Amino acid sequence: MTKELAAREEPADAVVGTSRTLHVGRDRPIRISTGHRLLHHDGKCSRPHGHNYEIAVTLEGELTEEGWVADKGDITDVISEWDHVFLLEQGDPLVEAFEEAGDDDGIVVLEQPPTAEVMSVLLERKLEDTLPDTVTDVAVQVNETSELCGGSQF
Repeated sequence: MTKELAAREEPADAVVGTSRTLHVGRDRPIRISTGHRLLHHDGKCSRPHGHNYEIAVTLEGELTEEGWVADKGDITDVISEWDHVFLLEQGDPLVEAFEEAGDDDGIVVLEQPPTAEVMSVLLERKLEDTLPDTVTDVAVQVNETSELCGGSQF
């Protein structure tokens, strides 16, 4: 019996619990268009503007009965919550302006400045809260431009 054939004949649950790495968006990043501004910045970034962010996610975890570390759709669902919205820091006067204009569903209010670095931390936390307990590590990289990215790696 060849090694390949023997692997096919293992019981289905023989790989469940095996540790694996999942990369989503590594070679073809997940893209979202999001507006923001940095309220306490002295330069151009204090003005409302937007970016076509590119996001990559790396997960460590155990294979589930479905044969994956996590469902890619669950990952992209979390990230897409920030697509075509404006990220604003709590206390920004634009929050009130959006609300008065009836566009409060088009903003996400953060407790910190909406930088790429902060975005990566918050997306990691959102994914940790959403994904199964079999996921042990989450790293998110947020590319704001080709020159600037924030994130973590393990």
